[in-house]
Amino acid sequence: MTTAVLLIDLQADVVRGCFDADGVVARSAALAERARAAGTPVVWVQHHEPGLERDTPGWAFADGLARHPDEPLVHKAYRDSFADTDLGEVLTGLGTTRLVVAGAQSDFCVRTTTQRAAALGYDVTLVSDAHTTTDTEWDGVPITGEQIVAHTNMYFSGLRYPGATFGVARHDEVPLGS
Repeated sequence: MTTAVLLIDLQADVVRGCFDADGVVARSAALAERARAAGTPVVWVQHHEPGLERDTPGWAFADGLARHPDEPLVHKAYRDSFADTDLGEVLTGLGTTRLVVAGAQSDFCVRTTTQRAAALGYDVTLVSDAHTTTDTEWDGVPITGEQIVAHTNMYFSGLRYPGATFGVARHDEVPLGS
């Protein structure tokens, strides 16, 4: 099994206003450093859409995160990081069978991409303390970012697909390496 760390949309304007954004960014940076030290590839995903245009300050990765030039970068325009991107090819080229996922926003791009990865047959570990989202409201019911993060962790802790393994682990406890 070959593991890759997938860092989704940890961009300045995406994390702005998110629950524990500074902590998530710091833990994601620490996770990337642990991965590099273990020889585990780090794959970056960067979103663009109207209001989040490429090459603008808000589109850049959040302060505290530094992508190494040799690390793959996937550009996307949908919540699903596999949709209309080369992410599948990048992961195949790395020999990836297991993904360790961190990023923003928990209830949109992180959940959609992680669910798709599971359906595609990847083993997946969601990094419980390295994903985030903003407070929101649905049908008049307020929901905090903290509640969404907790619910997303609960959801993935019980995910099951045939022949694959799924889990949730903290950034400093998730197993890395091949």
